[in-house]
Amino acid sequence: MSEDAIVILKDDHKVVRSLFAKFQNASDGAHATRGRLVDQMIQELTVHTYIENEVMYPQVRELVPELEQDVLESFEEHHVADVLCMELAMMKPTDERFVAKTMVLIENVTHHMDEEENDWFPQVRAALSRSQLKEIGMAMLELKKTAPRHPAQPSALKKVADALLS
Repeated sequence: MSEDAIVILKDDHKVVRSLFAKFQNASDGAHATRGRLVDQMIQELTVHTYIENEVMYPQVRELVPELEQDVLESFEEHHVADVLCMELAMMKPTDERFVAKTMVLIENVTHHMDEEENDWFPQVRAALSRSQLKEIGMAMLELKKTAPRHPAQPSALKKVADALLS
């Protein structure tokens, strides 16, 4: 596994995109399958947004000040994803709005990932050294071990509360 921060995040994106595709390809009556996929999405997104918010974004904000507005926008996009994940975690796959809410999550997160991969990551890679990206990546990998896996966990709730109060 790479220790480069951008490679780590892109690998996470691949996992999430795969879950999104499986959800979109599931048949309308596949409630159990869709429920399992959403549970996996929630877990992956909770960990991913946590390590980005706690490590990547603060580091980029400090080391590459010209990207501060991009970082602030990314925090807000994560906030939207966190709220949708929290709402989905409380729903059943048979709920009337479950599929619609999941599709909104997929659309928002796909937009966010595309923006990061096409615009933000190249700028970060150009601005930071390999050793800086490795250092950030190692910190993210370490934090991944203890990161919340569900939006209702206290550390995940703190992140949502911080976003709401700031």
